[in-house]
Amino acid sequence: MFAVHLLSFYFSKLQEDQIKKVDRYLYAMRLSDDQLADISARFRQEMEKGLSNESNATAAVKMLPTHVYSTPDGSEKGEFLALDLGGSKFKVLQVKVSEDRKGKVQMESETFPIPEEFLNGRGTELFEHVAESLKSFLRKHHINHTRKALGFTFSFPCAQSKIDEGVLLSWSKNFKARGVQGNNVVQLLRKAIQKVGDVDVDVLAMVNDTVGAMMTCGYDDQNCEVGVIIGTGTNACYIEEMRHIDLVEGDEGRMCINTEWGAFGDDGVLDDFITSFDREIDAASINPGKQLFEKMVSGMYMGELVRLILLKMAKKGLLFRGQVSDALRTKGTFQTKHICLIEQYKGGLENTKEILEDLGLNPSEDDCIAVQHVCTIVSFRSANLVAAALAAILTRIRENKKLKTLRTTVGVDGTVYRTHPQYPKRLHKVVRHLVPDCHVRFVLSESGSAKGAAMVTAVAQRLASQRKEIDDTLAAFALSPTQLQEVKAKMRVELERGLKKDSHPTASVKMLPTYVYRTPDGTERGKYLALDLGGTNFRVLVVKIRTGMRNSVRMYNKIYAIPLEIMQGTGEEYNMFTIIILYKLRNCISDFLDYMGMKNTRLPLGFTFSFPCNQTGIDKGDLVCWTKGFKATECEGYDVVDMLREAIKRRNEFDLDIVAIVNDTVGTMMTCAYEDPKCQIGLIAGTGSNVCYMEEMKNIEFVEGDEGQMCVNTEWGGFGANDNIEDIRTRYDREVDGGSLNPGKQRFEKMTSGMYLGEIVRRILIDLTKHGLLFRGRITERLKTKGIFETKFLSQIESDRLALLQVRSILQHLGLDSTCDDSIIVKEVCGAVSRRAAQLCGAGMAAVVDKIRENRGLDNLEITVGVDGTLYKLHPHFSTILKDTVRELAPNCKVDFILSEDGSGKGAALITAVAQQHYTDKQEPH
Repeated sequence: MFAVHLLSFYFSKLQEDQIKKVDRYLYAMRLSDDQLADISARFRQEMEKGLSNESNATAAVKMLPTHVYSTPDGSEKGEFLALDLGGSKFKVLQVKVSEDRKGKVQMESETFPIPEEFLNGRGTELFEHVAESLKSFLRKHHINHTRKALGFTFSFPCAQSKIDEGVLLSWSKNFKARGVQGNNVVQLLRKAIQKVGDVDVDVLAMVNDTVGAMMTCGYDDQNCEVGVIIGTGTNACYIEEMRHIDLVEGDEGRMCINTEWGAFGDDGVLDDFITSFDREIDAASINPGKQLFEKMVSGMYMGELVRLILLKMAKKGLLFRGQVSDALRTKGTFQTKHICLIEQYKGGLENTKEILEDLGLNPSEDDCIAVQHVCTIVSFRSANLVAAALAAILTRIRENKKLKTLRTTVGVDGTVYRTHPQYPKRLHKVVRHLVPDCHVRFVLSESGSAKGAAMVTAVAQRLASQRKEIDDTLAAFALSPTQLQEVKAKMRVELERGLKKDSHPTASVKMLPTYVYRTPDGTERGKYLALDLGGTNFRVLVVKIRTGMRNSVRMYNKIYAIPLEIMQGTGEEYNMFTIIILYKLRNCISDFLDYMGMKNTRLPLGFTFSFPCNQTGIDKGDLVCWTKGFKATECEGYDVVDMLREAIKRRNEFDLDIVAIVNDTVGTMMTCAYEDPKCQIGLIAGTGSNVCYMEEMKNIEFVEGDEGQMCVNTEWGGFGANDNIEDIRTRYDREVDGGSLNPGKQRFEKMTSGMYLGEIVRRILIDLTKHGLLFRGRITERLKTKGIFETKFLSQIESDRLALLQVRSILQHLGLDSTCDDSIIVKEVCGAVSRRAAQLCGAGMAAVVDKIRENRGLDNLEITVGVDGTLYKLHPHFSTILKDTVRELAPNCKVDFILSEDGSGKGAALITAVAQQHYTDKQEPH
């Protein structure tokens, strides 16, 4: 028994001694955790260089855009051809993707050899051989009667400017065909197919084998966003954010990047990790100084690296008793497949002895143990290096997504990964050790990269089909210059009709007189009370104006909410104003006057009332109709000032001198005119949409007097009530109109204002989702909820500073589980709706400024527009598009826009001041 233990100890000690001997000799190939982290950080820097426009030309890791924008989503269907060219053989496949969306893929394939003369001959002959083989495959499988889309896997570094174009940068592996480098390989293939004839295919996509592997795995696992090849060569691809890819225009969405990581180290960044053995391998290769990382990692070089190490160890007397054979001296006799056999769990040592004997060697037991350990160190280093580079990619993806923890899938292919018994396990373990914050699933690409080429083609076809549907949907919102000119002309007609006595009753643009005869001139002074009612809030203000000094207005205000039951309540006992004052406003005004210490002070009051009113004086206005969600009964057709006076009288606590009723648009104009005397137009672009401007009295036929000017409240939100803009209204506009509180009314406002834009977007999103173009075809209950998509979301989503990840978070807040592609589409929808709104406002404004110019008989007009409203203030592009449209449609008018910082309440006080001056001037004797 003791002898057995002694023998066991002897053999374990012998094995330990052999391992230590190899470890000492190959110490430079053993990489610590710190070294791997360092290599990972260096690769991360190389990725940054490759992505940057400034440094790409000199970057070793080229980070080539593939123009593959999406991985499969499971909805792909149809029949496709694939061609896989990347080694001494190439493959042709027919791939059938089932239409039942259950991920079923059927494939038929055939492999064709590439004779040596084509590998090293003329490129045209190589591609003609490929085309002839393709023709043979089509005939054999009886699939040459209909045109088929073909995906081309080409496993060499190419610069792509689009999905179906790739310029070969350099050959690798054992290819040397002349006349291909620097040329578009897709075009070479197409020419060869055309020359061969009787091959009816459409080459839609060209992909690298790494991309093919990712797409193959991505069809079965939609979390797959990385592809890795570890075979004859090595490479990786991953999905990068477009905003980081300087070489490609556009910041939206994501694109697959072919890293071409085999060239990592070509610029010297790995010199301290490259051993003398690696340098010898490189010097003897067909491309010295290039693909250095690949030469340390891939199957094409691993076997030769082991042979070189064994030869040197033998010459030093460390192996085979110092004996070497001719075979061991011969390049290429020790292959990577031998490493796989040697490192098998069972039978590894027996395989080692047999392989060494085939090389003409007579190994001892300890020689076999040492050789096995050499293979382990070489293959383990390969796995370590791949893990370090892959860790950099995974960390980048995690940081791009701003995640603490990333869950993703890596699709892997290649003979080393497939056939080496321990390589996958080693790779997975080291990756997880290097990036513990990334939970990675590794999936073997069972069908190779050729299926991936077919999937890229299927995705490209799906995206093209979806793109057409989306474009067709949004085309209705794209207004041509001709259409905008027509809107301007029609608005001008309605402005004129609204001003004329005979057509005023039927005009869609009501052109309501405001009895505001001038804008402030800076001489106004005094203390005024202002009430502002026009939305879900009610504001009470005291405004103090100091005489003779512009920019010398002080305001004190409080805001009070108006409950929905009051906005839409009935007037069974009292009219709407009585209800508001009795139950809300009376408390608000009383509270505010107490707060200001002015309970018994009688101040002149301006009342901002942001709804269409037919005024017969500055302090008289009959409500024409409710807008913006108000629907309280017993109010339309009544004088709102009288109703307000009656309500205050009922309260019998305080007395208010109501001097003027003001529309918020007029208040905005007056506020801005106090700062800029050229301001003679007011624009509201917010919850509602409206414009006012100073019109010549002689043109206002239903108001007495021909001298001077008067501000006209256009109420242009009603534009279109006579069906004159039906040609530009979409079915979504009609749906929103039909579901509103006032169907058939305020049609222009429903296409341009904040109250409705979000709802238009929501209905488009539902329609696109029904067609399977968004949210994987799933309509959530929240998306079905009217009003859930607020216009503020448009402003947020369209912000240039907002990354797609933040857009996704907004959509997730709405209960919409979106992909990156969904976010891009939603952003497009928002952009189409808001752009049209801004252009329509611009067309209407162009009609107004041209009318003012012609009124005054001017060739050129300089004028200022005072603007208020959340859409104009908060939307990132609305104001720019509006201004550009005015500039294009009214080229003879120089229009400046200034923002009303203080709102319409200050305007109401200024109108009150102007009105008091106006009536005082009229009463004074001249």
